[in-house]
Order: sequence, then C-alpha cells, then structure tokens
Amino acid sequence: MINQNNKYVLIMAGGVGSRFWPKSRNHFPKQFIDILGTGESLLQLTYQRFLKVCPKENILILTNAGYADLVKAQLPAILTDNILLEPSRNNTAPCIAYATYKILQKNPDANIVVAPSDHLILKEDVFIEKINLALDFTADNDALLTLGISPTRPDTGYGYIEYLEDEGIEKEIKKVAAFKEKPVLEKAQEYVNSGNYLWNAGIFIWKAANLQKAFEKYAVEIDALFKSGNAFYNTPAEAKFILDQYPGSPDISIDYAILEKADNIYTIPADIGWSDLGTWASLHAIAQQDEHHNVCNSEHLHLHDTHDCMINLPKGKAAVIRGLDNFIVVDDEQVLLIYPKSAEQEIKGVSKEMVSRFGDQYS
Repeated sequence: MINQNNKYVLIMAGGVGSRFWPKSRNHFPKQFIDILGTGESLLQLTYQRFLKVCPKENILILTNAGYADLVKAQLPAILTDNILLEPSRNNTAPCIAYATYKILQKNPDANIVVAPSDHLILKEDVFIEKINLALDFTADNDALLTLGISPTRPDTGYGYIEYLEDEGIEKEIKKVAAFKEKPVLEKAQEYVNSGNYLWNAGIFIWKAANLQKAFEKYAVEIDALFKSGNAFYNTPAEAKFILDQYPGSPDISIDYAILEKADNIYTIPADIGWSDLGTWASLHAIAQQDEHHNVCNSEHLHLHDTHDCMINLPKGKAAVIRGLDNFIVVDDEQVLLIYPKSAEQEIKGVSKEMVSRFGDQYS
C-alpha cells in the first residue's frame, strides 16, 4: 500500500461557472457558493472529502489570483503555501503542470489526485475506495489514470471514455482506447448501449514523475516553462516566477496536451453518484423536488400551476409564481433570470451579452 505521505490532492478551483449565472459571477463563482443548501460551499465539501485520502498538508488548491481571499476564508486550515494562484486562465494543462513540478521538488515519489472543486459525489465511500485503488496502481505502474463515471443516460453534455474490455491490468482497471468529444444524442445512445464507454469526469490520478515524463514527451513547451521554475518552487521567489512566466504558457487542456496522445492511459469505471453540477438543470435533477417536481430554496413561495421548475431566491425573499413549466427562476438581487430549462445552454451566451451591453457589473 502506498505511503500516506506520498499521496497528494490538487483541487482545481479557478473557474467562473458561467452556466450558473447569475448566481455564479466572476467575483464569487460557483465553487464558493452553497449551491446545495447544506451550509457549505462546493469547495468546502470537496476539501473535506479529500481529507479522507491524504493529510491536509498534502492538499493543494489551484485557483485564480483574484480568489485567494475567498479560499482562505472558506478553508482557514489550509496552508498558505498550498494555495497556488494563477495570474491568468490558461486551461488545465498549465495549472496541473505548475502543481506537479512544485510537488516534485518536495517529494519525488508523490502520487497525485487531480479533481475539480465543484462536483457532487453522493457515494463518498465508494469514491474514496476507487481513488485509493487508483493511487495504489499508479504508484507501482507507469500509468496515467482517469476515473470514469458509469453512464446512467445518453447525455450529450459530457465527453466519453472508450475502454478496452479485454485489456484490463486488473479486474477494475481498464486500458483506455480513446477519448470522445461531446456526442449528438444518437451517438451518446450508441455509447451507452455498447457498455464500454464512461463519462469523462475530469478526475485524474498519476505519479508526479510519470506525468512529468508525459509533459517532456508530448508538451515540450509546457515542460520547458515549468521546469525553468525548479529553483524557485517552495521558496519566496515562486510567486514572482509564476506571475512573470505563467501567462506565457499555452492555453490548452490536459486532455489535448497529454491524454489524447499518450498510450499509457487507464480508467476505473465508477458508480459514485456523480454530477458535475454544470448547469441549473443538473442541480434540478439531483436536488429534492416537491410533488410538482419543483426545486425551491425558499419556503416563502406561492406556486400555482407550476411544474418542473428550478427556483433559487435570496434568503428571506418571497415569490408568487403561476403558470410556469420547465423554467429556471434565479434572483441574486442584482439580476433576475427567468429562462426555459430546455434552453439553458444559452445562458452562458446571454450573460456575455449582458456584460457587453450593460457593463462588467453583470459578469
């Protein structure tokens, strides 16, 4: 079994969550919001989940420089040196490289879990079991592993992982054949019917040294940039190096930079009660619904002839609604959104249009 001190977790918490607009905004994005009504933000829930995997000293938060104070306020126990600040948003490959090369300077035997900060996982015990299985496997094998989610429906909002049923190293660990882009509905149905496709949840496990080898081979520019910081990581000079050099890194995802090129990619199929909570409809699907399938965060409501709606109001605010079916109603005091749930993919574009027409206070 892997040494507990060699386990690390990188939680990525720098996104804007624009599909949860207007609740999620540039100054206070989704991961910092108590979107589930539990009294804790998604970031806090994610952090607590990973305390079951490794010591708090080995949990790092990667976030935008503008969110440093939010992270410190919500996670007061985290070490300041474990909050990694991006001076620019350059996608997932550079931020993962930064954390990996920093960790390697401390611990050449480090084994890292990379996970988003804003996902829901209902079956936490199963999740922890799968993560530990993955960590044990990657500690002993030159393998880059992604946790795949067993699909429950032909969803067109997720990328898919195709795995080879007969080429598993162990019963639960499968060789990845290909990554697939978000499909049309007919293709998604084919994937689900085939039985050897998983949703790509963006949860990765690998030995830091093996990921560095992959950067050296497949992403030379990223490797050179972050390797040039080896003398600065975990010193007072690190912040200036990142501020000066990070914005020049390529804007590319870890999927495109590494995973779609490498031949040592594995996956573990997992049924963990997962949702990426990427949209209001995804929250509606997993939240507690009333007898008319409405999800409401307020008791001060008078609803009539209203069904399948997502209603989110400020604390203490009342609403009277009649005749809505399959709508999103979100009031964040500054913005009121009333939008068909079936057209929610347009909300990201609508938010940009509001900013363009009326100013950054709506971003």
